[in-house]
Amino acid sequence: MAQRAMARLILLNKPYDVMCQFSGDGSRATLADLVPVAGVYPAGRLDRDSEGLVLLTDDGRLQARIADPAHRMAKTYLAQVEGVPDEPALAALRAGVTLNDGPTRPAAAQAIAAPDWLWPRVPPIRERKSVPDAWIELTLREGRNRQVRRMTAAVGLPTLRLIRWAVGDWSIEGLAPGEWREVEVPMPAAPYRKPHPKGPRHDRSATPHRRPRA
Repeated sequence: MAQRAMARLILLNKPYDVMCQFSGDGSRATLADLVPVAGVYPAGRLDRDSEGLVLLTDDGRLQARIADPAHRMAKTYLAQVEGVPDEPALAALRAGVTLNDGPTRPAAAQAIAAPDWLWPRVPPIRERKSVPDAWIELTLREGRNRQVRRMTAAVGLPTLRLIRWAVGDWSIEGLAPGEWREVEVPMPAAPYRKPHPKGPRHDRSATPHRRPRA
């Protein structure tokens, strides 16, 4: 049996304020400043003001498998929020909340202790002594623009700091901010396309040109 081809996959712990792209105008750091590897591209994006896992690959099918919301790959986030998450707020996140672009899919949500392994953010988050903060863990299977921040705000818990911990089976465990490691994964199989039952003659692209009628 032929051995399945492998794709490169880079796991990067993106720091705060780094643009999730390889090109820029020089005013902010980009992925090119952290990952000097040619031929890889991010599979999905992470906002400049968010931290954590960014996956980069050299295989277009793997990139689509990771980034396309149709595949519903789980993405786990740790969010430091303003306020104390009570059970009604967590239940709302689990059930799905309605945003301005429609209701979200149900998510896994739970309150967690502040991670003791977490690196300090530079610059530090804005804190208000009169308002407590807490941490929640959210796992989503969709990828809307700034979705976690909008979901927590919708239940009265504005996000102060956001870290993407994992995508699927890959995580930033053991990676300090700016560090990355490379793994090899099997390339996804090409999608099967069932042949037309009547053959290619009925395919519009294969239809011969006819001389127009006079």
